[in-house]
Amino acid sequence: MRWTNGAKVIGLFAYIAFLIFSFVKGFDLGKQVGINFLTFSVSMAKILPCAFVLIGLFEVWVKKETVEKHFGQESGIRGYIWAILLGGTTVGGLYVSFPVAHSLYNKGAKLSVIFTYIGASAICRIPMTIYEASFMGIKFTAIRFLVSLPLVVLSSIALGAYLERRNYRM
Repeated sequence: MRWTNGAKVIGLFAYIAFLIFSFVKGFDLGKQVGINFLTFSVSMAKILPCAFVLIGLFEVWVKKETVEKHFGQESGIRGYIWAILLGGTTVGGLYVSFPVAHSLYNKGAKLSVIFTYIGASAICRIPMTIYEASFMGIKFTAIRFLVSLPLVVLSSIALGAYLERRNYRM
């Protein structure tokens, strides 16, 4: 179903009306939805401006040839390793990973490498890994990495090959 502008406006007004109703009538579930939305919005407002400045600098400073060499069609296994390393060091979670992935795509990165980057930035960020290891133990973290990273790479390769056969373009 394709959303028209009118449907989007109606949906927005319905959401706002639901929140107002929830706060006026004391509907706890609706109040929690509003509080969660506000918390999420504030969190994004703190991270995204800096992230977009850095992504803009990446667009200007990093040459297309460099991205093609390390993340492109001819990068081989090296592209996946670079994607995992870049994903592990990405700060801001998936808020930042998706714009970076789009920038990599525009500069010639292979789709499967981009999917690996997105997956790696979701599962192996350094701060999250340190936090996990301190609570769950290093053995648990190592096993999780040894299981999840190959699965991310393999599923990325499969999805990338499928989309490339269908001539997918963003």
